[in-house]
Amino acid sequence: MRNASTWWIIALIMILLDLYVYQALRTVTQNSNEKLRITVQITYWVISGLTLAALLSFPYIQALQTSKLFRNYVFAILVGLFFAKILGSVFFLVDDLRRSGLWLLSKILPDTGAQFMGEGNSIPRSTFMSWLGLGIGGSLFGTLLYGFGNKYNYQVKNVKLSFANLPQAFKGLKIVHISDIHSGSFQNKEAVNRGVDLILKQKADLVLFTGDLVNDRADEMLEYMDVFNRVKAPLGVFSSLGNHDYGDYVSWPSEQEKSANLDRLKQVHANLGWRLLMNEHVLLDKSGDQIALLGIENWGAKGRFPKYGKMHEAYPGTEKIPFKILLSHDPSHWDAEVKIKYPDVDLMLAGHTHGMQFGLENPYFKWSPVKWMYKQWAGLYEEGNQKLYVNRGYGFIGYPGRVGILPEITVIELV
Repeated sequence: MRNASTWWIIALIMILLDLYVYQALRTVTQNSNEKLRITVQITYWVISGLTLAALLSFPYIQALQTSKLFRNYVFAILVGLFFAKILGSVFFLVDDLRRSGLWLLSKILPDTGAQFMGEGNSIPRSTFMSWLGLGIGGSLFGTLLYGFGNKYNYQVKNVKLSFANLPQAFKGLKIVHISDIHSGSFQNKEAVNRGVDLILKQKADLVLFTGDLVNDRADEMLEYMDVFNRVKAPLGVFSSLGNHDYGDYVSWPSEQEKSANLDRLKQVHANLGWRLLMNEHVLLDKSGDQIALLGIENWGAKGRFPKYGKMHEAYPGTEKIPFKILLSHDPSHWDAEVKIKYPDVDLMLAGHTHGMQFGLENPYFKWSPVKWMYKQWAGLYEEGNQKLYVNRGYGFIGYPGRVGILPEITVIELV
């Protein structure tokens, strides 16, 4: 089955992590009474076994692929436990390096090294480092559980962008930029509606959506059509596709059904009243001035994300238009192609990263582990006369929460 081998590799990594963390768990429970020690250890392996079973079942059982409960909360537990164990293992590794150094010292200087040896001529693990690793890993897991309450905590980000070549008629243009709705993850329609109320409250001239309307299937939008069809703007609502919109991450009975799903999704955009841009452009007119709005299919330069987008089809016809905005889901497209081949694209709007839905952010500082993969991952980036804005995402996927990096509605004013 496609990608099944990847799941087995991940499962193997998790098993190795489980075994490593278990050594620390044994250390901190070694002086506990036998009943408590056995209970803790059995509980640990039951939880680990269930998470592994869930992980390995996912690519083979289609019902799990469509289950919101499974895809949201079970995956949150999987991801949370994985990263908690990774973090804890850093401390266990430090302790093992200490033990290895002392063991080596005992071989080089037997008399000096003997004082560090425990029963059986072995160097015992540090109970302190074991507790520290388990405590910090557990704190991370607790933080992820806390983040469940932030997944509908929509934040409005106001950004003013200045362009010397912006036509006079478009000065003061207000754009609402949203991205990564992931309707298949939603379980609270009222909360999603409140987010749309916030969008409408901005009274934008133009609304732009940069992909991932669904997780995989077009029918994920059925329940939310009457929510998002409320999104309107005087100059229109324009959209593009993201990597999840193609249904690449689930198994389909046939390529024909997968293709039909994409066709249905395109119709969903139309039924919402959104103009889906498929490797094409439109010209917006105002008081005799024009700007070009380009939209391409997903084009990613990182990992195995697909390159369906065709800038060479969207761009022709815009050469003489003084100002250009590009909708392109994946921000890695900016460095890989846009800046190199299309230096007259003034503003690119993207999403995709979600800011990993986890990080630290304040007016002076922002950080997320996703920065190790994406140079541009949240907010505004500028180089020369070109600008890129990466939206942190309206929805969520995988982890049904947000820690530090909250769901975003961007309001861009061109000045």
